[in-house]
Amino acid sequence: MIRVAIVGITGYTGEELLKILSKHPNVRITGLYGRSSSKTRDLKDIYPHFANLNLKVEGLDINKIKSGCDAVFLALPHSLSFEIVPKLLDAGVKVIDLSADFRINDADVYEKWYKVSHTAKDCINKAVYGLPELNEPLIKQAKLVANPGCYPTTVILGCAPAIKNNLADMSAIIVDAKSGISGAGRKASLEYFANEHPNFRAYKIAGAHRHIPEIEQELGKLYGEKVTLTFTPHIIPVERGMLSTIYVKLKKDIKTPEIIEIYKNFYKDKPFVKVFDENVMPGIKDVENTNLCEISLKVDERTNTLIIISVIDNLTKGSGGQAVQNMNIMFGLPETEALQFN
Repeated sequence: MIRVAIVGITGYTGEELLKILSKHPNVRITGLYGRSSSKTRDLKDIYPHFANLNLKVEGLDINKIKSGCDAVFLALPHSLSFEIVPKLLDAGVKVIDLSADFRINDADVYEKWYKVSHTAKDCINKAVYGLPELNEPLIKQAKLVANPGCYPTTVILGCAPAIKNNLADMSAIIVDAKSGISGAGRKASLEYFANEHPNFRAYKIAGAHRHIPEIEQELGKLYGEKVTLTFTPHIIPVERGMLSTIYVKLKKDIKTPEIIEIYKNFYKDKPFVKVFDENVMPGIKDVENTNLCEISLKVDERTNTLIIISVIDNLTKGSGGQAVQNMNIMFGLPETEALQFN
């Protein structure tokens, strides 16, 4: 059995991880922790629907985690992993970090976008970007996995086959992305539903969103050169779900059926990516509570533009589910273990 702990249990991601891991046949949950050294509480007092687990939520105790865990999920706000990760790695504990702290390969870029000094730079080169469909061989050997952001998951999976097959004009990629409010965190979600629901609005436009350098970094790796794109996120009046519409200028004339066949071949052995036939359009309800990324494709022949629809549940494939998928790979388990039920 893999002994696991979740640090940051009180957020949406912590709850999603617990939902999945509590039903994982190869996992024993040995610790649930808050963000700080707060007092111990019964899990049922935070999440009544998990009362059957009979677990406690403790204040953060690194020594206890090091001695009692094989793997740790860090579901913490950005910059809070800096102090924790080096200590866990030194103790031989595998780490799946769900913040952005180790996703960006260049510390200077991280500091520019996140407005905080990176104090665990020695760990950056140890981290593997945890997108299993592209990086599975590296994840298998990893001690530290940087779990991707939700928006980047939709965009990178949506674009990868077109880029790898040299179909995309990389000078003109536009992403129009829409997320359920849970993507902003539990506090923001509660405020939204109390004061703003059912509003629908754009936010952090014109290159202001922190996921941009992550997306550009990973697309640049696929392309082999620096990539710049236009990214506009929106909040939609639902709790969970994410849909990105991606516009990619094509380098040559190509029909929709041929593009679809390229995408299906690219993801043919990837159980959590589903590429649809022509004119089938996925919606966020189709992927709710699953670890799937569903992709639809259409070429606008008037403008020679590929329109990609990429849809996930931001709390599963965009967060907790993908983290468990990474853990499965790290420990030599089938990547679908415990994720079929979602």
